[in-house]
Order: sequence, then C-alpha cells, then structure tokens
Amino acid sequence: MERPLTQHLKPDGSALTLAQYRDLGGYEALQAALGGMSPDDVVTRVKNANLRGRGGAGFPTGVKWSLVPRGEGAPHPKYMVANADEMEPGAFKDRLLLERHPHQLLEGLMLAAYAIEADVAYVFLRGEYVDAAKRLRVAIREAYAAGLLGEHIQGSDYSLQLYLHISAGRYICGEETALINALEGKRATPRAKPPFPQISGAWGQPTVVNNVETLCNVPHIIRHGSDWYQGLGLGEESGTKLFGVSGRVCRPGAWELPMGTPIRDIFEGCAGGMREGYQLKGFLPGGGSTDFLLPEHLDLPMTYESIGKAGSRMGTGTLIVLDDQTCPVGMVLNLERFFAQESCGWCTPCRDGLPWTRQLLEAIESGQGRDADLDTLAEHCRFMGPGKTFCALAPGAMEPLQSALKHFRGDFERHIAEHSCPYRSSL
Repeated sequence: MERPLTQHLKPDGSALTLAQYRDLGGYEALQAALGGMSPDDVVTRVKNANLRGRGGAGFPTGVKWSLVPRGEGAPHPKYMVANADEMEPGAFKDRLLLERHPHQLLEGLMLAAYAIEADVAYVFLRGEYVDAAKRLRVAIREAYAAGLLGEHIQGSDYSLQLYLHISAGRYICGEETALINALEGKRATPRAKPPFPQISGAWGQPTVVNNVETLCNVPHIIRHGSDWYQGLGLGEESGTKLFGVSGRVCRPGAWELPMGTPIRDIFEGCAGGMREGYQLKGFLPGGGSTDFLLPEHLDLPMTYESIGKAGSRMGTGTLIVLDDQTCPVGMVLNLERFFAQESCGWCTPCRDGLPWTRQLLEAIESGQGRDADLDTLAEHCRFMGPGKTFCALAPGAMEPLQSALKHFRGDFERHIAEHSCPYRSSL
C-alpha cells in the first residue's frame, strides 16, 4: 500500500531537511511544472485527480483553483494561503505533516500558487503549534537559499514570495473568509459570499485558501499523474487520507490509508479497538462538529459520500470515540462549551444560541434539568441548522448535539429523572 504523504517520515520525529527531501524526489514536481507545464496544465491534472479538500468540506481542489482569473489581464497581486490553523476538536493530522514534512507542504503550496499565478503565498499557522513554526521557518529559509522561492524560481519567469503568518488562534479561521480577515489584521469574522475569495479575497485580490493535507497531496499528483492518484483510493474517491482515532482505544494515533478504508479497519486494525473493560458506544467520524455514528456503522467505508448517507460527515477523518463509561451529556457539553467560546459573535443565532445551549446542558448534567429542556435543545438544533446562520460554525456545533439527542436520549432523560449524572454517581 502506497503512503505518499507519510512514508518518509523519520522515526525519531524530526523534520526532513531540504537535502533529505530532495534525495526522495522532492521539488521534482515543481521543476517539472516550471519547466514545461502551464498553470492550466497544473489545474487540469489536479482536477482530473479528483483531489477533494481534506480540511473537512471536501470541495474539489482543482475546481476551486479554476475559478481564479488567470492569463493576461488577470488582476494582481494574487494570494495563495495554506490554512494551518488546525483547531477542530479531535484533529491533529495537519500537525503531523507540518512538524515532520514541512518541505512537502511548501512544494504543494508553491505548485498551487503557480497554478493560480499567485504572487504571494502564506502559511497561516495556529499559534499553539510552536514546534511547527520553528521547523517551517527553517524550511522556508532553506527554500529561499536554494532558489526555490523569490525572483525567477529555478531560472523561470515565475516569482513567488512566501511568508509564515502566526495566527492568534480562533476556530472560526477554519472558515476561509474569516481567515482572510485575520490575515489582513482584522477581527476574524466571516464575510458575505459572493464575491468568493477566488475573485475578491485578501485585500480585495484573488485568493485561494487550501488545507495543509490538501496541499501536501499536490506534489505527488503532479509527479505521478492523475490516474496514479485515483488508483490509490479503494472506491470512487481518490488518493489516500490521514485518519485518526482518539478516546479510550488501545493505540490512539493517525495513519495514512486509502480513501474508502472501512471504519472498522481504522478503529480495530490501526487503533487496536477499545481498551480492556470498555465497550464502544458511539463515535464522531470526522471531529467534534460531526454527528455521532454507532457500532453498527463500523463497516462503512470512510468516504464523503458513504458517511453522508449514514447521516454524518467525514469531516477531518479523525474519529472521537465514546465509550460506555463516559457520559454522552458531559461529552456533548464539553463540545458545546468549546463552540460557544469560539463563536465569533457575528450573527445572533450563534452568538446567543450556543451559550444558551451550553447553559441547558450544564443544568442537565448537574441534575437541575427539566423535561422541557430536551424540547428546547431540539429547537436550538433547528434554529442553528444549515442556512440559519452566517457560516457553518453553529450548524457544525449542532451536529453532535442533535445526534446525541437521537441516539442517546435515554441518557439525557436519566439525568433529569435522577437529578444527577448517572455516570458520575456510578464511579
């Protein structure tokens, strides 16, 4: 099984240097693109590879790039941004790539920038990722010194400046227009669309924002071709994906596997299943903003389509496991506290609704809840659902809640009837 993103990670946890990356074929894709491929050729190859965004939304990457004006008469400067502000609860996959394979990201970012004819590129990095920042700074210096960045890269007509931007760290920066506002030094609130960033993004200029894992795929697609990349997947969806598991499993971690790998292979084969003494009660398949699935869903393939048909989302592909000795109400409360704190406050349903949701769950968890609270929580799920708020933060926050009310309603009712948390009292 091929693992293009992670097969060369060093076992001691250190980052690959420029020399080590080049010995493995690194930057050959960039040289090939600059030496004989037009920007349209790069866009077409990525589009044909059917690379979908790995940040959670799954939007086709080549299509996103194709919306940027290119050629003579296109506005300049244009900007290419790597979103490395990883804050989805349960997600840690981008950190692995940032800390241990920084040149792979830089080459992918350079190729994406070339494809849209960008003049400037940024890595928008989460402030807490201190080690990643140190390693990226070294990699960027190495790339400039080797003539891979700056003016007339490798003797070509293409020039690119690349900067590392340390983010103040907000979950809302996962939304591309909020990220762009933050990059401009403004409050990180989402913008109305249209216009879309590909037309009017950073400082009013064409801008593309892609996730770290998404960009890390690009050098391999350019180097080996679209057909090769499509063949890495087990079904209709192409390539490999970093899947992760956290919770009371034997071996929490992240692994690169083909798209379409059954959840059971990830949960049991890679993570080793539940620890002794614990049973699987449910799991969030794609991070903290996805709906719970149940043990009966373990044989589903991890694809955007199959997880969607089951009533959830693949999201970041990082499973959060709920065991039979962990309170589902407390777990959802923990998530809603996070989302309420991370709301940017731009629209009323999210600003006021998420704290209200948190308060209701706190009352239920502490034994002060009422039967009517369950109806109120269900109403909040509808009022903050898709299309009811300015961006996807609140709808994402409602996904674990609405599915917990559906699958674990008996646990909510026991809290109210017994005036205490049954899980806490059983300890």
